[in-house]
Amino acid sequence: MSSTTANAAPKGALTKGHKKVIFASSLGTVFEWYDFYLYGSLAIIISRQFFSGVNETTGMIFTLLAFAAGFFVRPFGAAFFGSLGDRIGRKYTFLVTILIMGISTFLVGVLPSYASIGVAAPVILIVLRLAQGLAMGGEYGGAATYVAEHAPAGKRGLYTSFIQTTATLGLFLSLAVILGCRWILGVEAFEDWGWRIPFLGSIVLLGISVWIRLQLSESPLFQEMKAQGKGSKMPFRDSLKGGNLKLMLLVLFGATAGQAVVWYAGQFYALFYLQSMLKVDLTVSYLLIAAALLLATPFFLFFGWLSDRIGRKKIIMAGCLIAAVTYIPIFKGITHYANPAIEEASTNSPAVVVADPKTCSFQFDPVGIRKFTSSCDVATAALTRAGVPYSVEAAPVGSLAQVHVGQTVVTSYEAEGLAGDALKTQQGEFGGVLKAALTQAGYPEKAATERINVPMTILLLWILVLYVTMVYGPIAAYLVELFPTRIRYTSMSLPYHIGNGWFGGFLPAISFALVAGTGNIYYGLWYPIGIAIMTLVIGTFFLRETRNVDITK
Repeated sequence: MSSTTANAAPKGALTKGHKKVIFASSLGTVFEWYDFYLYGSLAIIISRQFFSGVNETTGMIFTLLAFAAGFFVRPFGAAFFGSLGDRIGRKYTFLVTILIMGISTFLVGVLPSYASIGVAAPVILIVLRLAQGLAMGGEYGGAATYVAEHAPAGKRGLYTSFIQTTATLGLFLSLAVILGCRWILGVEAFEDWGWRIPFLGSIVLLGISVWIRLQLSESPLFQEMKAQGKGSKMPFRDSLKGGNLKLMLLVLFGATAGQAVVWYAGQFYALFYLQSMLKVDLTVSYLLIAAALLLATPFFLFFGWLSDRIGRKKIIMAGCLIAAVTYIPIFKGITHYANPAIEEASTNSPAVVVADPKTCSFQFDPVGIRKFTSSCDVATAALTRAGVPYSVEAAPVGSLAQVHVGQTVVTSYEAEGLAGDALKTQQGEFGGVLKAALTQAGYPEKAATERINVPMTILLLWILVLYVTMVYGPIAAYLVELFPTRIRYTSMSLPYHIGNGWFGGFLPAISFALVAGTGNIYYGLWYPIGIAIMTLVIGTFFLRETRNVDITK
């Protein structure tokens, strides 16, 4: 595609060349998101493979933190690759990012487990997650900027919304591949070794993505800027100057932080909630989420198109508001329709931990140093692993914690000083009695598939993803239009990846820790609700609308 044609396009209709740009950028980004989200989709299996050296609750938190590690470094990738993209070009930068992503994903597929090489396994896994996060930090800004700078005026919302579908499509593709492998291999073989196949298969997607991106030409606005000598020699430094730094901070707290928590609550936390809280079968949970994603994906394009007509900001703010108001009733509805037995049992025979409050810890230890051995911690950890909601009531100082399930009382034990056979005996006795009490009270070990109201569960999951399309569909065009061409890649990437990497990426770990610490399976939702409300207030009062701005400046 010639630069002449590309430069003419913003004043006229979308050409075949521009459609090729959108397709190639979007398809490559789908594959990159597929690589990134395989880890999250297989979090429970990865916890068993790489974090088996700690207890189950801590292992799951470690797994989610390793998932979040990839998000933590995304802003650093945004700073590095964004600066590179503003200096040498959009095309070559996101060609490099996809190579890093693809190779890191493939290596996860060949990484030995904890049982084979011990603590080196989770350490290497986290290093690979960090590499993925750095690559993703440079990917999104490049793809969104590249498409926006090719799109005609008045259609940037619509055409950048194709990029916005890629994260959901990548997640959908990862779920489809996982389900296919589970179906072909069987559950036991898949969880033993077959989970590696989706990671190994990413090498094929990498080859396709690299070939596609090699066919593209550089952004016409970037070429024009370079030809006129208007580029920035130090984009990162220039992005942090004066008014632009203030604008990036406003964008972070008034747009991308709220967009991020709505995205991750509506897709990833919903999947985690089905599997870990409601104990829905993995295959069934994947199918439910996949159905919701499939039905909701066209709305990314709808809200991108709508933002070209009524504005970007009001749609994003509306999504944050509606999500904050309705999250708790929607998740309660998911519990009611996906595993009604939990709702029934917790109503008829509520679980209550009666313990000395001083012995009950907030069981969140990112570095794995602390040991939670008090009788209260033993009891609450066991209930959390079982997916049983509970409350805590105060008991006399020094007394052993008790679990009251309906009329049944199960006394916990102090694990301090116990080891080997003595510890296993206590665990077995307490666990057996508690399991019997929970079963008698109607608490299910697994969600009964035949009792799942599939249409209503999918409807509620679809509504959650619909909120995602509202906040995410217009955001790329909004960010591109807020910043000047010379530092656009860097300036939009930093607040986007801090918002999505830190506020969004840590959502599963923070929310799970809140649930584990309180026993309330809905308590973790207060984190995304709080961030969404913050974004609503700051974005409404301090950010401007952008849909009619000239991005050639």
